[in-house]
Amino acid sequence: MIVLHYTAMTSARAALDRLCDPKAEVSAHYLICERGRIWQMVEEEMRAWHAGAGQWGAVADVNSRSIGIELANLGTHPFSEPQMAALEALLPGIMARWQVPPERVIGHSDMAPDRKHDPGPRFDWQRLARQGLSIWPEAAEPGDFVTDATRFGYSCECFDADTVLGAFRDRFRPGVTGALDQTDRALMADLAVRFPVDHSAPTA
Repeated sequence: MIVLHYTAMTSARAALDRLCDPKAEVSAHYLICERGRIWQMVEEEMRAWHAGAGQWGAVADVNSRSIGIELANLGTHPFSEPQMAALEALLPGIMARWQVPPERVIGHSDMAPDRKHDPGPRFDWQRLARQGLSIWPEAAEPGDFVTDATRFGYSCECFDADTVLGAFRDRFRPGVTGALDQTDRALMADLAVRFPVDHSAPTA
């Protein structure tokens, strides 16, 4: 998988210092600043400590099965054009080298919706999807939200339905609030049918 994050720090330099500080016990494979500069901090074949506790599909140890990309952003404003362009240039190579399909490019909030919100509702997932670097749902016949969310990859056994709904909306319906509705069910149904995860994968 590829997991996208925002740094939630005041500058890319501050984030770089923290990600390279052994005492912080946090790391990522790549950091992209607002101006589009990319730093690689961990070799792709090595484990980085970017995901933490959480799960996507049957994969509970996400750090061991993912490339982490940090985007310098507080989560309070849109991601810059140079930064998005740099991400779009970086992703295809990683996806090709590790055979990562677009549906396995996820946000930190997807695999840890109880404690993480990045890359947040201001990140343009639809833009990535238009280039085949992520996915975007279409409305289908509405189904059971929790069942379909589990088929898509959200761990509804670990996180309650409202928590999963929040992560789903931040990614696919940014700005929408209120109770679960038919549009949520319709979009999640499409994701479950077109992009089901392999639940037979090992959980270690």
